[in-house]
Amino acid sequence: MATTTTRPPRPDHDAGLLKAVTRHNAARCAALALCSIAGAGAALLLPFAIGRALDAVLAGHAAGHVGADAGRWILLCTALVAASALLDAFDGVLTGTTNARATAWLRGRVGRHVLGVGPRATARFAPGDLVARLVDNAAHAGVAPATLAALLAALVAPVGAVAALALIDGRLALVFVAGAPVLVLLLRAFVRVSSDCAARYQQVQGDIAGRLGEAIGGARTVAAAHTEDKEAKRVLGELPELSRQGHRMWRVQGRSQAQAVAVAPLLQIAVIAVAGHLVVQDRITVGELLSASRYAVLATGIGMLVGQLGGLVRARAAARRLGEVLTEHATPYGTADLPPGDGLLELRGIKAVRGERTVLDGVDLTVPAGSTLAVVGRSGAGKSLLAALAGRLADPDEGDIRLDGVPLRSLSHQELRREIGYAFERPALLGATLEDTIGFGAPRPAPGRIREAARAARADTFITRLPDGYATLCADAPLSGGEAQRLGLARAFARGGRILILDDAMSSLDTVTEHHIAEALLHHTPHRSRLIIAHRAATAARADVVAWLDDGRIRAVGTHAELWKRAEYRKVFGE
Repeated sequence: MATTTTRPPRPDHDAGLLKAVTRHNAARCAALALCSIAGAGAALLLPFAIGRALDAVLAGHAAGHVGADAGRWILLCTALVAASALLDAFDGVLTGTTNARATAWLRGRVGRHVLGVGPRATARFAPGDLVARLVDNAAHAGVAPATLAALLAALVAPVGAVAALALIDGRLALVFVAGAPVLVLLLRAFVRVSSDCAARYQQVQGDIAGRLGEAIGGARTVAAAHTEDKEAKRVLGELPELSRQGHRMWRVQGRSQAQAVAVAPLLQIAVIAVAGHLVVQDRITVGELLSASRYAVLATGIGMLVGQLGGLVRARAAARRLGEVLTEHATPYGTADLPPGDGLLELRGIKAVRGERTVLDGVDLTVPAGSTLAVVGRSGAGKSLLAALAGRLADPDEGDIRLDGVPLRSLSHQELRREIGYAFERPALLGATLEDTIGFGAPRPAPGRIREAARAARADTFITRLPDGYATLCADAPLSGGEAQRLGLARAFARGGRILILDDAMSSLDTVTEHHIAEALLHHTPHRSRLIIAHRAATAARADVVAWLDDGRIRAVGTHAELWKRAEYRKVFGE
């Protein structure tokens, strides 16, 4: 079972990930910031224009008529209101597209990295947890660029409002500044507490997703064992904790907003009271009093930053979880190509440790060029890991693996995958149609080659019986386990290459079908050498040589007939 470790991410995969996605959307963020700042500017100008309009109207009323000056200020107020609405609409569209673009970039980057890491990724992270990180966490982290741009404008409005109060009368600004530290302390406390809440919530969410993925993968086993209730309790066991963290997060945000809302009116009242006193003393006009009241509201809007800071906190926590995935190094490849050869595979001094267990220890094995070697052994002997190492789906902790004299680590990715083919016990049927599945990964496979490979794998018979034949959608094809394995074998046959590795790829086939496929495998496929993980004596008997793997070590190498004379070897096959 895959588990998620708590190894902390490197700094460049945490805050650095948010910086990278922001740089990727730099132009949009700049446009969004300009739009938000323009909106803040319109909001700052509006109280000034309203105050001037009021003063002009009062002056005109005292003179017995409303002059053109009042009309101009009223027209400016109308224009500012219209501009604010237009900028707000544009801001909404730009924010949505920036969030979508940033989320897509994060998913692409992390998704490509997971594929580059390969099977090691699911050894550290449960598949369901990986999906949760790619889907949910990437969406939360993707709001960071737009939120940062909007946060800049959100700071412009309060700062500009304080400056406007100072321009009206310095005492008004001093009143606000005297109480502003309380708001700042509230925001600081909110960021500190909510960061822990968001991180814990997302971690629990990932754990539930991982358990759900495991349950879906083992649905048939669960149904057969009639343990649905027990499995449901296991999957949903963390829901109370998820609920606690969710409620805690909303309580923190609600409390911070309530505190800010409680403090803000006090500051506004204080500013308006001082402004009223200044009006009585004829230090400011009635219009400036109205403007001051509006600027007091804008200045205390710093308390409304709680929501945006909460979004940034969740984005940072989500980026941290994505960064944990990026700490798994992608498999490095060389640049070498293979010389002419017939598929000589050599494993020397191979040691592989998984967790605290040494699965393979000191394995020396050679697959002679142009031959078929079968690896047999009891369950847990290390056969599947040996198959993964042989084609560099994993790397050993010690030792060297060479193909036609060239270390696998030195080969380019393209050369390695072109010359080494795989077929698995449970092949993934990738591609839209059955034809796509067989040709998946092969460079421009011709239809004739696909059908030839299908016939060699004994898949052509059941494919042609389907109404749409090779054009049948994979999702619509009613396939048994054996038929799925035959498609996987056909895909391996279609690719060609120097060596073909079969990891228990014929375990679901009946004896007759296996016999026909084994004959095709040995005599009618383009691969020059073959390494087969065998569980049946009949499969081992058809190989040129058999390697008997026992407790992570090669116990004996010889023909099946030679090894069959040993009682312990026969016990491997239950004989």
